[in-house]
Amino acid sequence: MSKHWIKDYLGVTLGALITAIGLDAFLVPAKIAAGGVSGIATILYHSAHLPVGVVMLVLNAPIFLWSALRLGWRYTVSSVFGTIALSVFVDLLAPYVPLLTHDLLLACLYGGVLCGIGLGLVFRFNGTTGGTELLAALLRSYMGINIGQLLFVIDAAVVVWAGIFFRSAELAMYALITIFLTSWIIDLVLEGVSSAKAFMIITKKADAISDIIIKELDRGATAWKARGAYTGQEQEVLLAVVGRTEVSRLKAVVRKEDPGAFIILADVHEVLGEGFKALEDKKH
Repeated sequence: MSKHWIKDYLGVTLGALITAIGLDAFLVPAKIAAGGVSGIATILYHSAHLPVGVVMLVLNAPIFLWSALRLGWRYTVSSVFGTIALSVFVDLLAPYVPLLTHDLLLACLYGGVLCGIGLGLVFRFNGTTGGTELLAALLRSYMGINIGQLLFVIDAAVVVWAGIFFRSAELAMYALITIFLTSWIIDLVLEGVSSAKAFMIITKKADAISDIIIKELDRGATAWKARGAYTGQEQEVLLAVVGRTEVSRLKAVVRKEDPGAFIILADVHEVLGEGFKALEDKKH
């Protein structure tokens, strides 16, 4: 087994552990059924006292079988390890994880953050936890609908069911907050906090601006020819990626050299290469 596979399994295991803590310490005790298989398991835990992890595993079993028949075993196997790890951790830790708060808002926020971090790590290390993500992929193979839309419909149905079962619109609203927060944290873990800014500069003074970028900011720049669709005039486009602290300096440079330049500024979540993070070989 290569070191990449070992790293992936350790990452998925850690992610499953953090997710389980979020469920056991906050969401399940607070009756916050934040969609998906874990939400259904939370409802069944409070209605029939069934172990959350066991219910999650049982609910995932037919989804795995369906996935294997429809999408193939290779696609399905990648989900099995993360699902089993999460289910085992949830039930294993449940007797030992203390109830940290009775406040629903705190439970929803901290539970959402922990589950977001945990699931983000699982996805970052090439794993999944099965559940609604796998179910949405299956339904998409039949209907061709966007997976994001299907996930929202499935999660919303679980939240509505929980609200009706617990007779609390308030719990349903907290569950929605948790879903949005978890999704945001997952994206943050996968993409990272914006660490740099990308400048796309359409200018007639490309040589002068790129020279300053290279010599004064010690950054690289890429230039290519472009033609304005409306004016038909030839101009150059510069692409440069700089650190946050250099944004104001580069704006000032462009403003000074070419006040008529057109600038597009965008967040960059990860930059690999010279001057930034080292480019790693991620082949398995």
